Amino acid sequence: MKKAIYSAFVLTIVIISLVIGGQIIHKAEEVAISASSEGIKWVDFSVPKAALDDALSLDISTSNSENHIPIYQSLAYLAAKNYGSFKSYKKGYLTSIENDLFSLSKKMAENKLYNYYLKAYSALLSGFVGNYTKISASGEKENGYGLRVFSPIAEGFYYRDYDDFGASRSYGYKRSHLGHDMLGSIGTPIIAVESGRVEAVGWNQYGGWRIGIRSFDGLRYYYYAHLRKDHPYNDIYEGKIVNAGEVIGYLGMTGYSSKENTNNIDTPHLHFGIELIFSPEQKDGYNQIWIDCYAISQFLFKNRSEVVYNKETKEYNAKYYYSYPEDPD
Repeated sequence: MKKAIYSAFVLTIVIISLVIGGQIIHKAEEVAISASSEGIKWVDFSVPKAALDDALSLDISTSNSENHIPIYQSLAYLAAKNYGSFKSYKKGYLTSIENDLFSLSKKMAENKLYNYYLKAYSALLSGFVGNYTKISASGEKENGYGLRVFSPIAEGFYYRDYDDFGASRSYGYKRSHLGHDMLGSIGTPIIAVESGRVEAVGWNQYGGWRIGIRSFDGLRYYYYAHLRKDHPYNDIYEGKIVNAGEVIGYLGMTGYSSKENTNNIDTPHLHFGIELIFSPEQKDGYNQIWIDCYAISQFLFKNRSEVVYNKETKEYNAKYYYSYPEDPD
């Protein structure tokens, strides 16, 4: 009798697992088909830091090879293979299959799910790795290939964070948190993660003093909010070209007020967000695509911009920054 009950229990678990697994597969295929016919309208970025680290190593190690594997290609392969799930990823797996990965990815060229993830991950990560020119404060230049983006928090300044993407927010109206909060001290220098052009500067009642920077390829919009009262910016204005690693402003607690320059945020922090833009109407429309930046912030911790304080100007400035070859200036 007990054996029969146990067998029935196991069978039930198997059936439930198959049903849930089938739903996940169906959802992934549905997203891929929609993306191929109507354009990408949704991206669930759940890639862990370990996979990002391995994909970066693979990108750099194969950069001079005919079988170059960009960071987004290896991750797209894994996503397609596992229907978007990275829960079972083990550090080192990608580098362990390096010799086969290029050919495996090529074999998936007709796979709709693979092409969806390739397009989505390329939009997010294509600006993260590549050729760059490292320019010091004294003007010395050094060319290189590798990670060319920075953590939004300067080197030497403490912060703490956790994955708060999608958490509930109630100011103004009930909504989900579409960014990543990095808690620190007022005045902490905020860094331009990627080179680009400043699109938004000024007051927003939700974000307080904020900055919006668009990548040169137009696919990524970086949003930095709740900057410091009275002195939020470091020489920032709409239309300005900024380079990865430069100091653009200072952490604060402004926002949640229609009155400018008001501290209505309980805890000093940077609200950091990345929006993907596949078509012009997505930028400020109803179908905005914001990315969970928690794993990205962990990934970028390895590359934090060194800064120095200027007593005369009372500004922090970067010791060096990265200029991209495609920089329009």
